[in-house]
Amino acid sequence: MDLALLRTFVTVHRAGSFTRAAALLGLSQPAVTSQIRTLERQIGRPLFLRQARGVTPTTIGDELAHKAAPHLDALVEITETGLEDDSSLRTLHLAGPPEFTAERALPALTALNGEDGQAFALRASFGNAEETLEGLAAGHHDLAIATARPRGALLTGTPLCDEEHVLVAAPHWAERVGTEKLSSTDAPALESVPVVEVHESLPFVARYWASVFDACPAGPGTVVAPDLRAVLACAIAGAGLAVLPRYLCAPALERGDVVALHEPAIPPLRTYFLVVRTGTLAMPHIARAHEWLLHAAAGWN
Repeated sequence: MDLALLRTFVTVHRAGSFTRAAALLGLSQPAVTSQIRTLERQIGRPLFLRQARGVTPTTIGDELAHKAAPHLDALVEITETGLEDDSSLRTLHLAGPPEFTAERALPALTALNGEDGQAFALRASFGNAEETLEGLAAGHHDLAIATARPRGALLTGTPLCDEEHVLVAAPHWAERVGTEKLSSTDAPALESVPVVEVHESLPFVARYWASVFDACPAGPGTVVAPDLRAVLACAIAGAGLAVLPRYLCAPALERGDVVALHEPAIPPLRTYFLVVRTGTLAMPHIARAHEWLLHAAAGWN
């Protein structure tokens, strides 16, 4: 059986789409379709059920993928590492949200790098969940941190940690709204406070308002900056209220630069997922980074 046909089959199985598989393989969609039909003729059974959006593997297709994928992944590993000089460094390409990646993931991986004499080069890129998962699927990254669980068989996501969100502002805003009197029904008391956010859609504030107050924010953001560290700096400067991850604003809270405007009994949480392309944990440098981040995250919650 032609290994090229099996490689195309496994890619389609993981991607759930001829179109996405073609993009990953650098082939045209007709070429992918032709290869799958050739393989189906050789086996004598259909491997996929064609649907309006993508394909679904048949029982035979799932069985073949289960048997073939690990061996193909091992061959890819041999191809990628077999010709490298022993002294060369493997490169790990990591993608994730800028603040979490910079404050949590990169320091953790830097601590790992070379701690046992098995160093690897590290390259990082930043983006939102959609961008990082698309880049991972396309092969641009080895490991991604995302706030959305991936769907389909192409990517595998493991819960990494939960992020608690805190409603904060400079102390003079807390004095003005009287935070000691705030309850879960007091969102209107905060309407006079300007909002600092990362996007015009107010993703953090809107999520907090919906979860805690069962309401929507009253107005638009006064200051919008696409980085939570900039949002924190503006909140410290007195620009208005902000909803921030506790890990990011904890030092400012301890110093009194900002105060929590509200402390709900059940704070809003957001889950981060550590995501790889299915099968790539067979590669030692990816497996080490994956395991190390999961170990480090146990101390973040």
